[in-house]
Amino acid sequence: MKNRIKDILQEIENLAAQNNEELEALRIKYLSKKGSVSELFNDFRNVANEEKREIGQLLNDLKNKAQDKINNLKESFSSQNDAVQKLDLTRSADPLKIGTRHPLSLTKNEIIDIFSRIGFTIAEGPEIEDDWHVFGALNFPPEHPARDMQDTFFIEQNPDILLRTHTSSVQSRIMANQKPPIRMLFPGRVYRNEAISYRAHCFFHQVEGLYIDKNVSFADLKQALMYFAKEMFGEHTQIRLRPSYFPFTEPSAEMDISCNICGGKGCPFCKHTGWVEILGCGMVDPNVLENCGIDSKVYSGYAFGMGVERITNLKYQVKDLRLFSENDVRFLKQFESAI
Repeated sequence: MKNRIKDILQEIENLAAQNNEELEALRIKYLSKKGSVSELFNDFRNVANEEKREIGQLLNDLKNKAQDKINNLKESFSSQNDAVQKLDLTRSADPLKIGTRHPLSLTKNEIIDIFSRIGFTIAEGPEIEDDWHVFGALNFPPEHPARDMQDTFFIEQNPDILLRTHTSSVQSRIMANQKPPIRMLFPGRVYRNEAISYRAHCFFHQVEGLYIDKNVSFADLKQALMYFAKEMFGEHTQIRLRPSYFPFTEPSAEMDISCNICGGKGCPFCKHTGWVEILGCGMVDPNVLENCGIDSKVYSGYAFGMGVERITNLKYQVKDLRLFSENDVRFLKQFESAI
């Protein structure tokens, strides 16, 4: 009897189960009415009287250890099931930080959205262009400084192939291939041979606009730009137009808005004038229309162009242009709330 108890006790200490079904089979094997432990209790009647006390204690210990082993295994399965139930199986193994949109993309998309509400659509063109689309069609004279190596990145001198200096090259392509009315925006990256500093870079981004139709006037241009300024910078924003010169527009103007930092009262950002320049604009020069095959006696139009970095500086008060291209995560994370 002692040897049988010892053998079964050894088996119980080594019990293991992979699931509840295996655990139930072990319970039946050892603790059911026909189990090994129960059979030992049935044979207890045949034990000699002088051994009954010792054998009885061994049997009780065996039964308790068998019951404890089964209970412990059952509890371990319950803990595992609870852990599985609490685990979100849709989550990735490692937490992934969600990125944010670049501040320039946020600003560009907002500009596009504002003008799309008044009928402007989008057109894009190549960044590597020829001299005609960048300069010739847009009324730049041969001696214009923009055609010098100091100002423009030329890839091939003969014929003149270059990195576009403005997205106006897309305007010339559209005018040459599409009949009026034309009402389009031209967003994109442009390149100029400039020293890199906190206020200038050798590449930057523009959004230009073009509207050509019959009887388009400077008043139409002013109303469109007034609408844009108020939508972008707030209802109380004021604008002013100052006479200027561009080869492709006549008359031409530069547009200022009332400083959104000091409210027009004067501060270091606006150089205490209360005004900040944001874009250039004007009526499309008749020569440009004729160069692109549009009858300037029938059609007129206006054009405008703005730097996305400039608008972003004003909207988010970023004072160093270099931050936009350094990809510093600490800088980019500041714009999570702007999405």
